[in-house]
Parts: sequence; structure tokens; C-alpha cells
Amino acid sequence: MAHTRILLREDIDDLGARGEIVRVRAGYARNYLLPRKLAVEATSSNVKQIEQERAALLKREAKERATAQGQAEKIGALVLTFKRKAGEQGALYGSVTSMDVTEALQEKGYEIDRHRVHLREPIKRLGEFTVPVRLHREVSIDLQVKVVPEGDVIAGHMTPEQEAQLSQQGEPETAEAETNE
Repeated sequence: MAHTRILLREDIDDLGARGEIVRVRAGYARNYLLPRKLAVEATSSNVKQIEQERAALLKREAKERATAQGQAEKIGALVLTFKRKAGEQGALYGSVTSMDVTEALQEKGYEIDRHRVHLREPIKRLGEFTVPVRLHREVSIDLQVKVVPEGDVIAGHMTPEQEAQLSQQGEPETAEAETNE
């Protein structure tokens, strides 16, 4: 197999960080990394140019990390709630995917790429889950996700609205029913 040395211009998961020289297969470099400007060939002139850009790169890296840490504090306090149709045993008729989590975050005003949401497999049950989100190479958070049933009470699970209604109706109705007998 033919390999080539390239200089990364962006962080690439499972390959390396920006500014590193890595060895990859020639086809991967030629067909994916180079056309998308994610990397350049590791020639001596390119390496010198990157060395000159390194100071600006370090400033940009520090700014991105600070932004990611600020986002992490805000997002870490969020609890995303998804209403889905579910069966009697609590199994969902669909699932909650990383795309759903990304869309919910976008509705809240956070622009996060769906590839940053590391959900091993789609959520297919009712309950509460933690979903890891990688905001930056050095900043990750665990996002709280709650999946509740849509509509009527199913298998002992109630939506928060249904629980509120039940607690409001609670004792007065049962007392009236007993006195009418």
C-alpha cells in the first residue's frame, strides 16, 4: 500500500490534531483530505509556512477552547426531553438519534455538528440517559436526555403534565365519590 506524509490543517478525529504531520494512505489523502483542504502535503515549504502560522493557530486554538468551555457550562445544565410513542414495555416505536439531539440543541440556540454527539446506538427505550458530546478536542460534556411517552399513560409512565393533573385532581374527587355512595 502506498502511504504519504501530510500536514493536517484541521483536527481530524482518530487521525491527529491541527499542525501535526501524519502518515496516511495516498488515496485517503488524495481523495478526501486534500480536496477538502483538511491537509496539505508535508513538503519542506509547507512545513515552514505552517511553522509561521503556528502563533496565530495557537491563539485561535485558545479562543476555540474558551468558547467550547463556555458552551459546556451552559449545555451541561440542559436536560433535553423527547416525547415519543412507546409500547407497553417502554420500548419506543422509533428512536432518538444523534440527529434528534443536534436538532434539539439547535432549537435551544446551540450550533453543534451531529458528529460531535457520540451516541453509540440510538435510544430505543423510555427513561433518562447521558449522551457524551465532544465540543472541542479537549472539552467534552455529558448531556442529560430524557425520553418520555407521548400521549396517554403507558405501562406506568406518565408525562409531567399528566402527573400535574393527577396531583391537582387527587383527593377532592375521591372524597366526593365516597360521600355519594
